[in-house]
Amino acid sequence: MHGQGEPPGWRRAIELTGRDLECGVLDRLIGAVRAGESRALVLHGEAGVGKSALLDYLETQSAGCRVTRASGVQSEMELAFSGLHQLCAPVLDRIEVLPPPQREALRTVFGISAGSAPDMFLIGLAVLGLLSEAAEQEPLVCLVDDQQWLDRCSAQILAFVARRLDAESVAMVFATRAVAGDLAGVPGYPIGGLHDTEARRLLDAVLTGPIDAQVRDQLVAEAHGNPLALLELPRGLSPAQLAGGFGLPGAGTIEESFVRRVNAVPDETRRLLVLAAADPSGDAVLVRRAAERLGIGPEAASAAADAGLAEFGTRIRFRHSLVRWAAYRSASAAERRQVHGVLAELTDAEADPDRRAWHRAQATPGPDEEVAAELELSAGRASARGGLAATAAFLQRAAELTIDPAKRADRALAAAHAELGTGAFDSAADLLAMAEAEPLSDLQQARADLVRAQLAFFTNRGNDAPQLMLKAAKRLETIDVALSRATYLDALSAAIFASGLATPGGDVITVAREAANAPRPVVMRSADLLLDGTATYYRDGYVAGAPTLHKALAAFGTDVTVEEELQLLWMATTTALRLWDADRWEQLSRRHLQLARETGVVNDRALALTSLAYASLFAGDLDAAALLTDEVQAANEATGGNLAPYGRLALAAFRGDRTETLALGEATKKDGSRRGEGIGIAFAGWSAAVLDNGLGRYQDAAEAAERACEDPRDALSVMLVPSELVEAAVRSGSIDTAYRACERLGEMATATGTDWALGVHARSLALVSAGDTAERLYREAIAHLDKTRLRVELARAHLLYGEWLRRERRRTDARESLRTAHGMFEAMGMAGFAERARRELQAAGAAARKRVVPAQSELTAQEAQIARMARDGLSNPEIATRLFISARTVQYHLRKVFTKLEVTSRSQLDRVLPP
Repeated sequence: MHGQGEPPGWRRAIELTGRDLECGVLDRLIGAVRAGESRALVLHGEAGVGKSALLDYLETQSAGCRVTRASGVQSEMELAFSGLHQLCAPVLDRIEVLPPPQREALRTVFGISAGSAPDMFLIGLAVLGLLSEAAEQEPLVCLVDDQQWLDRCSAQILAFVARRLDAESVAMVFATRAVAGDLAGVPGYPIGGLHDTEARRLLDAVLTGPIDAQVRDQLVAEAHGNPLALLELPRGLSPAQLAGGFGLPGAGTIEESFVRRVNAVPDETRRLLVLAAADPSGDAVLVRRAAERLGIGPEAASAAADAGLAEFGTRIRFRHSLVRWAAYRSASAAERRQVHGVLAELTDAEADPDRRAWHRAQATPGPDEEVAAELELSAGRASARGGLAATAAFLQRAAELTIDPAKRADRALAAAHAELGTGAFDSAADLLAMAEAEPLSDLQQARADLVRAQLAFFTNRGNDAPQLMLKAAKRLETIDVALSRATYLDALSAAIFASGLATPGGDVITVAREAANAPRPVVMRSADLLLDGTATYYRDGYVAGAPTLHKALAAFGTDVTVEEELQLLWMATTTALRLWDADRWEQLSRRHLQLARETGVVNDRALALTSLAYASLFAGDLDAAALLTDEVQAANEATGGNLAPYGRLALAAFRGDRTETLALGEATKKDGSRRGEGIGIAFAGWSAAVLDNGLGRYQDAAEAAERACEDPRDALSVMLVPSELVEAAVRSGSIDTAYRACERLGEMATATGTDWALGVHARSLALVSAGDTAERLYREAIAHLDKTRLRVELARAHLLYGEWLRRERRRTDARESLRTAHGMFEAMGMAGFAERARRELQAAGAAARKRVVPAQSELTAQEAQIARMARDGLSNPEIATRLFISARTVQYHLRKVFTKLEVTSRSQLDRVLPP
């Protein structure tokens, strides 16, 4: 497949006129790439303005570089990864050096080998790595023409790669009509029309005879500086008309000019152009055989070349993509069906079944089950390669060609589900409407309900999604018990996210009541225990649900597939948190992240990273939490994810950074309210309470904690907030409020019996106790928490005990406990709590040194990220995968880190970076 703009021979005939500024931009771009940098640029402007000519200019200026090109073709937009294959084919010799998951992803999407459908962003990382490897020997220049007509999968992947380029010696330059959608965020350069002086110069250069000045001015005015218009509009006007101005009103637009020229050639030539336009592959052998079948002689090709419309050599190349458009438009519907039918007959069903199916679909005058079934098979192949956009397109066309209402609805629903995976939510809604226009069976109606619910959840993370999922789960009860129960669990997850913002009938308690009555399976698996336990937990309370949830976690992972495990891990991880099981919480979080990385499922990665970040925070490893939150941010930026910054919010609170905590909290509440994600409001309140307790602003902490506790349906409010409320309420004189929060903690501690729950309850109860009882409880809390990995909880117990001892006038004992707390907080980087401990130590008659943090010699944020990961033992490819960049970019930044920190190896980073 080749680019469909003007062939190079035609372009070279006219020197670039009036493009000095644009050429300068491209010269600087290629200079930077030769110097080891990477660049991405989008040249955008109307058809014919000269974007393709500028790409040609860049290619001629790329001496010493390797150049690879791809072009979008409108009629090929539904063939998954076709544009990506064009661009990558010349460098596929480097595929074997990629990490195995990336290598297998590319082999699968290009049909080199069979495999499970890879995640789109794993493909993106693979392409980034491939291009980076290809640039090892010499800089690489990637040119993408007519980007607006790339297939959607290729457009998404190439835009992802363009945004992640950094220091690989790779240039990626797009030419497109308008910057929108996938290319948002990639630097753009508008290509406008030529100035009148330059336009006249270009027009004079191509005219072969005299022209009336008024005619020339009129042509220049109508062309609006568009070079192609200046070349095309005079065509068809006789020398007399040009000289005297007769016939000028018929000049029209560029498109109309090409239509006139196509219609002016002999009919046999026009039919050949229609045939070539119908097959985007540019395969001259295929088109020649089809022409023979249609009775078109070889002289037709010569006439097309003489007219300056297309060249028929070893490949077929139209002068411009608009010529292809004009040729196809010139044919009647019957003629188009005829050429597609012949192309389908001659396309090898074994070698290229999908292109054959697409031609057959275009050749079909009306509904045709045989063709629809063939398109459905093509959809299956596209899905196996990870091409969800192509899957949806094949299924949509199959549905349109289907006579049977039930099959039509099935195919439309399958297409809608595929569109959900691509993020094309408007298309998914349209396909859902197509399905619902047919009489649906109970199973189909349940599937439709499920698509509608998922559409709601993906677009706003809550609100009406729980209620819609509940409706689907109920309908599935008598049709598919396993799917019904899985949908009930999804409904509970959606309700947890929605929290207090769920629409009536979709709150977590209502959903739990319905889920508790879901049909029982013949064999109970861990997923079933997780559903039953969660439903009981929310319907009947903590004590009732805890035993079943303990059983679910004990069995989890032993009786599910990897795919099922990925779907269940978020709920399993949050269940471990609700049960105060710190070790299992950390283990499941790590497992979730491991599976997300191994399978390349990026949508799960942000949730898994956030969960592990929280586990790291409570363990006192704020540096690890910072790395994980950095990775969340990188994942969101790379994938367009919209998970709220829960990790950064908690990290700022633990560090005692009031400005950032409050700013992130407000943003989280605002975004959560807009999207119906009520859990974000609770997270913001809890984070503010932690922050203000650390800073000693107890009244503020109490108010924040009480706001976070307002919704008893929120798991965070039930579990994490009460201990913050006890501490703040006691310090601000609200003892009754503290007692009530203690009762809630006591109920959970009794039911779960973990050292974490027992320790936090004892610590909180000590705050509302006095004398020997308080001391016994503080010691009990420290003993329990010392058995856990939760250094933050232990340090806070030492701090509260030391404060109590000082108030009891036991200054020597107080200093010992406060020094322990202060040292722990300082080592963890919890500045707010450390300062509180320092003030208490000072009041107890002792001094505490402030921690001196080693300077990082003005590392940039990305350099600091990479340095921390390298210090912690990650290889360059591992860092690259986590940060969605190339391994060469990692190496580039590490060299800068070594220079700034004056070290020569990774092993030395540990002594110059903060612990």
